[in-house]
Amino acid sequence: MASEMLRPRVALFVTCLVDAMRPRIGFAALAALEAAGCEVVVPEAQTCCGQPALNSGDRDTAIDLAKRAIAMLEPYEHVVIPSGSCAGTIRSHYPEILEDDPVWGPRAHAVAAKTYEIMAYLDEVRGWRPEGVTLPATAAYHDSCSGLRELGIKAQPRRLLRAVDGLQLRPLAGEETCCGFGGTFCVKYPAISNAIVEEKAAAIEATGADLLLAGDLGCLMNMAGKLSRRGSSVRSFHAIELIAGMGDGPAIGEKA
Repeated sequence: MASEMLRPRVALFVTCLVDAMRPRIGFAALAALEAAGCEVVVPEAQTCCGQPALNSGDRDTAIDLAKRAIAMLEPYEHVVIPSGSCAGTIRSHYPEILEDDPVWGPRAHAVAAKTYEIMAYLDEVRGWRPEGVTLPATAAYHDSCSGLRELGIKAQPRRLLRAVDGLQLRPLAGEETCCGFGGTFCVKYPAISNAIVEEKAAAIEATGADLLLAGDLGCLMNMAGKLSRRGSSVRSFHAIELIAGMGDGPAIGEKA
């Protein structure tokens, strides 16, 4: 465990989907961060990061939400998020949409610089690995688009998962290919989205893995739903759940 003398005060930005659909991801993130030596605070004033509004062209609402989040997150040493898409919004898009604002632009850049996706934070910043976590299973890992392309999240979750005793990672064909969710994309273009996730589900099943893992709940819900409709036995989890030793509970889409 990291030294108490280096104990950072971290804001856990839970995300809308985790809060509404899969709170155990938030609890897993909290447990892992505390195990990595962090003092964790979940700011009560947090709301949506603004990504859906930004993706839909509602720039004014996105800016309002960005300013709210920036003011809330400024007091913390680091901001950690169990989602590549939300972390990418704060790190990459807040500075873009506020670039021309002489007051909020610098504040956006400052918060962006200390915001991390959780697995990158645990691996790169804290240099932490799970200890005493065992799960005898095989797993395929899907690289979510925002985490991979905006934040470079690729090796970090795999390094953490390899520290889980008994867990074997199997190669997934097209692991870097979009699952078809794409936030509002699946609403705007449902037929295309369904075709993409159909191919993804077939590739997941072809691995013969017991589990599907990823770092974004939206992607996982999309893929888990398609796998369920295909009658697949593959169970889906956010990678942080396994890393925190919570991989023995109900999978995404299963009743508790």
